[in-house]
Amino acid sequence: MGRLFRFLLILVVLAVMALIGYAYSGLMTPETREITEPVDLDGD
Repeated sequence: MGRLFRFLLILVVLAVMALIGYAYSGLMTPETREITEPVDLDGD
């Protein structure tokens, strides 16, 4: 049972490290685009 828990813990740690590496590689940058929308301001 201890071996299984240790294996799963190592697997989770490696998965987190892979996710952090992927995020820092720049492949997870969001798409950016310009959005313009008219706004009515009621000042009266």
